[in-house]
Amino acid sequence: MKTWLIGALMAAVLPAWAAGDAQRGAEKAGSCMACHGAEGKATVPLYPSLAGQHAPYLEHALQAYKKGERSGGQAEVMKAFVAGLSDDDMADLAAYYSSLQP
Repeated sequence: MKTWLIGALMAAVLPAWAAGDAQRGAEKAGSCMACHGAEGKATVPLYPSLAGQHAPYLEHALQAYKKGERSGGQAEVMKAFVAGLSDDDMADLAAYYSSLQP
């Protein structure tokens, strides 16, 4: 019963997370490439690769940076980058990076 309920909840919630447009995200990813790589594959160990990550995770992470809910590491740098992003921008970037091969 619990497994069915969890599956039903995820089926209801995940489409709302998948609202981004990967093509628009590709057009908005220019400033991300310096740290996260041209194809979402970071070449410096300090920065995470984003290619192939789940879109809901990426979008949630961007939202958390914008709200100041993440700290440590490069959080202050990320806060500056996401400060001007709209919810649609974040969804588009998440869709783009999740569409790339890891």
